[in-house]
This record gives sequence, C-alpha cells and structure tokens, in this order.
Amino acid sequence: MLHLLLAVIYISFISLGLPDALLGSAWPSMYGEFGVPVSCAGAVSMIIAVGTIISSLQSDRLTRRLGAGKVTAVSVGMTAAALFGFSASRSFLQLCLWAVPYGLGAGSVDAALNNYVALHFASRHMSWLHCMWGVGASLGPYVMGYALTGGGGWNLGYRYIALLQIVLTLFLLLSLPLWRTPAGGGTEADPGPAMTLGQILRIPGAKAVMAAFFCYCAIEQTAGLWASSYLVLQKGVPAETAAGYASLFFAGITVGRALSGFLTMKLSDSRMIRLGQGIIAAGTAALLLPLGERAALAGLIFIGLGCAPIYPCIIHSTPDHFGAEKSQAVIGVQMASAYAGTCLMPPLFGLIANHITASLFPVYLLALWALMVLAYETLLRSGGKGA
Repeated sequence: MLHLLLAVIYISFISLGLPDALLGSAWPSMYGEFGVPVSCAGAVSMIIAVGTIISSLQSDRLTRRLGAGKVTAVSVGMTAAALFGFSASRSFLQLCLWAVPYGLGAGSVDAALNNYVALHFASRHMSWLHCMWGVGASLGPYVMGYALTGGGGWNLGYRYIALLQIVLTLFLLLSLPLWRTPAGGGTEADPGPAMTLGQILRIPGAKAVMAAFFCYCAIEQTAGLWASSYLVLQKGVPAETAAGYASLFFAGITVGRALSGFLTMKLSDSRMIRLGQGIIAAGTAALLLPLGERAALAGLIFIGLGCAPIYPCIIHSTPDHFGAEKSQAVIGVQMASAYAGTCLMPPLFGLIANHITASLFPVYLLALWALMVLAYETLLRSGGKGA
C-alpha cells in the first residue's frame, strides 16, 4: 500500500509540473487573439503567483482540517477546472479570472505534498519527486506544441492538460484511504490549532529559512529567464544557439535532482545543500571570467546542477529543524517566500539590464548566492532540532 501511495505522489509531482510552462509556450498564439500587448502575460503570471502565495500561507490551516490527501485532491481539481477555463476563455479578462483558482490550487497542493513527503519518506524521494516535476514541466510545452502543430490551437493544448489533471484528481480521490497510513504507521496530520503568520515568524530560524528560499528561487528563476539574453548580449552567441544553451540550465536541474537522490543515501541534507551552493559558485565564476562561450555554457550547466539539491533538501530537512508539528506551517511560508522571490527578483534584474548593463547578470546571481549562503548558515546556527 505504501508503494502504491508513493506511485500516486510521483504522478502528482509530474502533474504539478505539466501546467507550469504552458503559458509561456502558448502566449505567442494567445495575445493576438485577445487583442492585448505581449507584455500582458506578466499580468496573468502575477495573478497566479499572488494566488499561490495566499494559498501557501493557508496550507497549514487547510491540511490540519482536511489532511494532506484531501487537500491534494481538491487542489488538483481546482487546477484542472482552471485549466479547462483557460481553454474556454474568449477574452483576456476571462483568462485573468481563471488564473485566480489556478494559483490558489497550485500553492496548497505544493505545500501539502512537500510536507507529507518530508515527514514520511527518505530524502532521496524528495529529490526524485522534484526531478519528476522537471519532467512534467518539460512535457507541458510538448503537449502544447502538439496541439498547435495539429491545428487544434492553444485551447486544445490547455484542454489536454486539463483532462490529464481531471484523471489525476480521480486517482487521488480513490487513493484517500492510503493517506491515513503513512510510513511508520503514524497519523496523517497533527492535531491542534493552525499557527498564525506571526507565530511562525517568531520560531527560531523561520526568517532565515524564508530568506534562503527567497534567494534560491530568485537565482533559479533569474538564471532561467535571463541566461539566453546574457549569452547574446555579452558573449556574442547567436540567438538561436543561446536559446538551446539556456535550456541546458533546466536540464542540469532535472538531471542533478535525479543524481541527488542517490547522493542523499550517503550525504545529509545540510551537506547536499552546501555542495549545491559550492557548485553554483563555480558556475557563476565561469560566467564572470572572460573565458569565452564554452566556459559560459559550462557555467550555466553548473548553476543548474548546483540548484538541483537545494530546494528539495531544504524542504526535506524542515521537520528536523522545526519539528513535525510545525513543519506544515513553516513549509507554507517557505513556499510563499519562494514564489515572492520568483516574482520580484527576475524583473528587478530586467531593470538593471535595461538601465545599466546586462553584463551584471553573474554579479547579480553572485549577490543572491551570498545572501542565500548567509541565510542558510544562520538557520543552522539558530538552535533548531536539525542544527
């Protein structure tokens, strides 16, 4: 039964990644139909992000009341409905309205699933599950491309993913009895009232782990968004070649998380995180030094490989640092901090590139890296259980 539940969770993580890259791959075909500027994709993305932050902060309350299984099933169902709504939208306003349940569903399921795995499964599963998210995020654009090249349009692409999410929702509903008997035979959720945001922030180390998550996700999103532009503007790489090079950053994350699962059998979460930080530093140095196109390419791959263990290992170590009874609340604010980092910091570099120079890209990454290292070391010194 435990292996069956684990299989359901793996499928759920693939499903989590499927919609994440759809908007970017479909938007060139969408904005003209809606009669809006190309920049309006940012508005839809921001609505989704705000909804995700709100639901992440409420994940502790929801999970204590409903349990991780029901929260996951309901959230995936909300996401499926929102994606179906996207496919039926005939105006930009409708798209924005459907973005609200999309974001609310995504945040709750992310926090609930991550906490459940952190409590009940080994660190290797956390790394492999986030690798499966990368598989889903890679498959989403292919599904959209299949719909577009087949003449079905972007609407059909969204409908395909919505149908997959509906099927997953049915599987999750059928699997609810399995969530009551996790590894070790314990109960699914700890009793007691949910923690308020003020109470969470007063926990030793909570602010530090939030800052570490904010900086890590800022590094990941900024590198993914601006790597191609940096290669074109500063390294003289042709645009079509740069696009392929930039994709290797995401390949580095996905492959790195697959490898990290094996390394966690020998190394602790804290050692995995420090190893990742060291590899990011090496990759950033390769971008900084005037070593040419190949060094820049290697730098991007190294940054991706370095990013791979940090996110899953910080999440997996949360119950050790803060205790199982507080882990859902802390993971909720970690998720909120992560989405805040992805929303705020890449656009900030865009302003820097526009008004100063894009050559500051590796310097910007290095500054975020230094803040992340400082925050994580502060967490380890905070005196929590995992310190």
